Amino acid sequence: MELPDGILSGYRVLDLSRELGYLCGKIFGDLGAEVIKIEPPGGDPSRLTPPFLKDDPHPEKSIYWISFNVNKKSLTLDITKDEGRDILLNLIRRSDFLIETFPAGYLEELELDWNHLREINPKLIMISITPFGRKGPKSQYKASDLGIMAASGFMSLLGDVDRPPVRVTLPQSYMWASTYGALGGLFALYGRNKTGKGQHVDVPAQAATVWACAHAPFFWTAERTIPKRSGIMLTGRSYEGASYPAIFKCKDGYIGFTLYWGRAGAITHREIVKWMDERGMAPQHLKEKDWDNFDPFYASKEEINEILQPVAEFLKTVTKKEFLYEAVKRRIMGYPVSTAEDVLTDPHLQARNFWQITPYMGEKLVYPGGFARFSETFCGVRKRAPRIGEHNYEILRELGFSKSDVEKMKENGVI
Repeated sequence: MELPDGILSGYRVLDLSRELGYLCGKIFGDLGAEVIKIEPPGGDPSRLTPPFLKDDPHPEKSIYWISFNVNKKSLTLDITKDEGRDILLNLIRRSDFLIETFPAGYLEELELDWNHLREINPKLIMISITPFGRKGPKSQYKASDLGIMAASGFMSLLGDVDRPPVRVTLPQSYMWASTYGALGGLFALYGRNKTGKGQHVDVPAQAATVWACAHAPFFWTAERTIPKRSGIMLTGRSYEGASYPAIFKCKDGYIGFTLYWGRAGAITHREIVKWMDERGMAPQHLKEKDWDNFDPFYASKEEINEILQPVAEFLKTVTKKEFLYEAVKRRIMGYPVSTAEDVLTDPHLQARNFWQITPYMGEKLVYPGGFARFSETFCGVRKRAPRIGEHNYEILRELGFSKSDVEKMKENGVI
């Protein structure tokens, strides 16, 4: 079945990025744009990033690569060679967006920077994603995901207070930077539709990732306190300085649950105690407690413990599925902590046809679907990730090159 167009159908994106920009290009592709992934001859180095399909360390089988590069075409091109640079410039004349993640100053050396490119294509929108931005005292700094996460301040909030900070397992800073790169590019497109002129979008990954800890300033606004690592504990919600957990073990995993205030909190506390009582696990002091007037903000640590210790023991006896069913039925605020398997088998996501199956090298790979649903257009995976240089001839033919020209360029290391 042929899929409907996306909202960016008809636009062309040149993706020269490495890890910092993979998702940015993918977002444009999900929205229907033609995205040309420009790789060095032999393929992008990230094609060798594990894990691999069936543990086969092959440049076409990196799960990391094929996850972030669906909906793209592949053109191998050495842009440091004169012929490769000329081909890139020719493509830029015919394109709407260019995504790049080179160190600040690199493209200037090749005369491929914004000041040169906007003369060639005044409508071009150039998205530059770097660890710390293209200007400033740290503009020349290199940084991995770990460095960006640390510099953003996000890691200061992760982990237990009596232990060193921890990192998020997957490269989350790259995702933040790419998302804001795509957002900036779309705003620039809106501006271009009004003015006819493109723009240069400069995205520092550090600043983009700062938004991961955007809740932290509210602590200062409300209490003049700076939040610190607290593990599974909630802090900053108690006049007495008491902290209390937000994650509890259950029979087959973990439950997100904590103490609340107001009418919603009263319903939650009353109903979970009622459920506990049905199982013979509710102590008398919880059954007699005036939940309508209980406010954890003014509760002492001792009072918090008296409430949550029996609740914790009760939650150990229920499964995640059972908790979710009863929480919905009883209007209890709380939710199971889903594993990757839970998400994949979630009946709600399945009912919405969220997962998409895309063939790749004899395998049927399951991908997350589009990040949004549009009533008139399609957003999601249209085609698998490309093989190395798979679309070389298709793209170069558009520029007037013959098959023999393409073969010669390959022999000379241009593509």
